[in-house]
Order: sequence, then structure tokens, then C-alpha cells
Amino acid sequence: MKKILLLVIIASMVSCKQSSEEKKTQEKAIEKVVIAKNYPENISKVFEAHGGLDTWNKMQTLVFTMQKPDGDEITTTNLINRKSLIEMPKHTIGYNGEAVWLQSKDTVVYKGNPKFYYNLMFYFYAMPFILSDDGILYEDAAPLVFEGKNYPGIKISYEAGIGESPDDEYILYYDSETYKMSWLAYTVTYFLKEKAKEFHFIKYSNWQTVEGLLLPQKLTWYDYKNNLPTTKRNDLPFVNVKLSLKKTNKEIFEVPAGAKIIE
Repeated sequence: MKKILLLVIIASMVSCKQSSEEKKTQEKAIEKVVIAKNYPENISKVFEAHGGLDTWNKMQTLVFTMQKPDGDEITTTNLINRKSLIEMPKHTIGYNGEAVWLQSKDTVVYKGNPKFYYNLMFYFYAMPFILSDDGILYEDAAPLVFEGKNYPGIKISYEAGIGESPDDEYILYYDSETYKMSWLAYTVTYFLKEKAKEFHFIKYSNWQTVEGLLLPQKLTWYDYKNNLPTTKRNDLPFVNVKLSLKKTNKEIFEVPAGAKIIE
């Protein structure tokens, strides 16, 4: 009888242990579940034409270099938390997740606004994938007709309280046959603190494949009139583009000695 009772107790303990382990496994599985967002069909096809959100969301780090007249500008961004580092010949701008900082390498004064600039080029470069972020509202926009070609449009706006400039608006124009992104119209509201009526235009036409994703080789800004692009203004090339599944060394984003916190 004692042997039978002992076997029952052991069986019960094993059962409890298995149940506990199964519960932990289920909890871990639940933690890993990513809730799929429902995007409009047109922008979903744009994402797919550029390699797909599944591939983009696996990436941890994006690095690119902009070739400018006064020297190369290297931007490193943690794609998960959007911490960033911009290394310029005479200055470095960083964002550690809480504050934007500026470090000068000599006596030359930085003439821009670090808080406005620290993620500006990343947003332009990470199109169209950046338009999958939370808090974005989508609606159809009137097509853009340029040099006899018709580009369907998707208007992008933001829910209140999203980002530094929630009143910013974008219109993504895409090729109706390939669904590749062709143009970006955007407003600048950071300095106005209200909705802007004037759209600026960037043409996206040269693409390179990096880790299975289509990213720009260059961006072309156009002059504009009456919220339409007119003539080409300038090109901005991008080189040494890298996407990585590895996490960025978080130390590079922290405020270094001698840097100034931007209020």
C-alpha cells in the first residue's frame, strides 16, 4: 500500500512539473507573438515590392554614408529603439533614446538644429518601411502626374502625440505597375508647430538591394510650385549601406564627455 501511495505521489509530482514547464513554455510563446497589423492593400504591395516587412522587421541596425561637399556623413541607427548616431567631419550628433546631444570636434559652430536633424535623413532613407510605424493613418491621395506618367498616391498622417512633429504629412507616390516607391511629398511642421500647406518633393528612382531589401542609391530633390514638382534641384548619393541582424553596440549612442544636451 505504501509503495502504491509513493508511486501516486511521484506521478503527481511529475505531472505538476510537466504542467509547470508547459505553462512556462506557453508564456514564452505568448511573449514572442507579434500582432500582425492590417495595412491598406496598396501600401502593403509597396512594402512587398521593396522586400517585405517581415524581412525589414528582422533587421537590427542600419548604417549609411552620405557624400557631401564638406565630407562624408555616417549615420548609424538602431532600428528597434531608433537610437542614432551621425558622425560628421567636424561634429557628432547622437540620440540615446531620451535626449539629443551634440559634440563639436573643433571650434566650428554647428549651424543646424540637432533636434530637428538627428533622425531626418534616416526617415527619408528608410522609406517606405518607416511608414509601417505605429500611430500612422493612411488614406488614398490624388495621383501625381509628372512628365506624362501617372503615380497613385497614399497620404500619411499621424495620430496626436506621435513623434516630435505629429502634424507632419507625407504622400507616397508609387509606380502603378511595379508598386515601387517613386516620389515622396512631405511637409515640414517642426518649426511652425502647426499643419503646413506646402509640400516638398523627393524622387526615388535608383534602388540597391541590401540583405534582400530595396533601399535608395540616391535621393533627388525637386523644386516645386503649387504643391507639384517642377525641375530637378540636387542629388544626394548614399554609399556603404549596411543592414544587420546584429544589435548595435548601445554605448555609441550615449552622451560622451564634453557633449552638449540639446533642450
